[in-house]
Amino acid sequence: MSVENEERAARRWGQGRGVAWAVVGCLVLGGVLMVVPPDGGDGDGGGGDGGGGRAARVVGAAGPEGRARAVMTAGAPAALPAVASVVREREARVRDRPRDHTSWAVLGVAYTERARRTGAFADYPKAENALRTSLRLRPTGNVDALEGLAALANARRDFRAAKHWGEEAVRVAPERWTSYALLIDAYDGLGRYKAARAALGRLLTLNSGPAARARAAQVYWDQGAREDAATTIADAAASETTPVGPSAAAAAWWVRAGELAWERGEAAQSLRYCEAAGSEPEADACRGRALAALGRTAQGVRAYRVALSRRPSAQVALRLGELYASLGRAGEARKQYGVVRTLVARAAGAGVNESLVLGALEADHGDPEVAVRVLRAEWERQPGLRVADALAWALHRAGKDEEALGFARRATDRARGGEVRSAAYACHRGVIERALGLAAPARRHLAEARRLNPYFSVGGGRRFA
Repeated sequence: MSVENEERAARRWGQGRGVAWAVVGCLVLGGVLMVVPPDGGDGDGGGGDGGGGRAARVVGAAGPEGRARAVMTAGAPAALPAVASVVREREARVRDRPRDHTSWAVLGVAYTERARRTGAFADYPKAENALRTSLRLRPTGNVDALEGLAALANARRDFRAAKHWGEEAVRVAPERWTSYALLIDAYDGLGRYKAARAALGRLLTLNSGPAARARAAQVYWDQGAREDAATTIADAAASETTPVGPSAAAAAWWVRAGELAWERGEAAQSLRYCEAAGSEPEADACRGRALAALGRTAQGVRAYRVALSRRPSAQVALRLGELYASLGRAGEARKQYGVVRTLVARAAGAGVNESLVLGALEADHGDPEVAVRVLRAEWERQPGLRVADALAWALHRAGKDEEALGFARRATDRARGGEVRSAAYACHRGVIERALGLAAPARRHLAEARRLNPYFSVGGGRRFA
């Protein structure tokens, strides 16, 4: 039944493809429907329950105030031109009214979103300054600033900080559903999957719309419910897609649907979803991976190059380097690995944690001992499944297979919380078991990896696409 729902969702967007996509979903230049807090105002938006729960209402959103409020309350990706407009408006506003705590909070959120969408690392320190200024101006009841700081911490992959700020936001405004969405990301990054499920349950009692369903899809995936996750994210994207094209939120969700389809070994479906995302900045990388998996490697390389020109990303640069390596283009691969190091360093300078990417690079293309040090420290900070898998692989590459197997088991055993059904995790465990002479479990886990995603590079244990 879930497969039928996914196919129906795909047909819904397919009927309207081919024209320009709508400017935004919940944040629009000009004026469309959006969700705002009950007060509908600007200066005191951080007080009370903060809105965004059952009391939220739908109104017309026009002009600077509407755009700014949408940034704070939509709970979904916004169109980049609208974000840029909010930045300009709020920069002017805080120059004129430097004690306007709400404008400082809106500005901080907009800086974070612009950085996330464009890879402009310099916006992250600006976001932190703006949000902390808002909190200093209104230190109590300022849920806008608290949520903004949680979103900033998630974007920087500082999940402990995100948990702190998200829980503070919930304490101040327990009926504001967007705080629970932020906490899901934080708990997921910390490996606290039961807490993430509890946060999702609370979120869905407050909001059952597309943005809430998109968050639910990630939790379903982490629980190993791959088809439910794929259906849910595709349906959320389809519900925000019209014959004109997807909203900004829907475009981001189509990209996520494409990523999940690739993880399920459905490269052709992944490509269709990525194409549905239109000009979403992350869609090019999504297309690149699907094209490479389908053997259309020249097109895949071009898509990755476009992605990096539009939005610098250490993860995408690593994928491109590994694609070059798989094609025998060793010189270009080495050059790309240098780009990865540069981007990781730039990110670190802005407080962004790229330990997983750096660990993967060092494990397979640099110094595995360095990878182990980086990822062991990351495990101490944020012991999630992704870190467990990455550390297991780094330990294997460093010749420490017995210790590696312990972390690989953490990433794959349900009893240890490893509910994600991932070809990467299964493959890494199988390779480690094979190195230890555990032939039967090695065969089982390598076969599982092939079933989960035949496009994963089983032999090397790393994905190049």
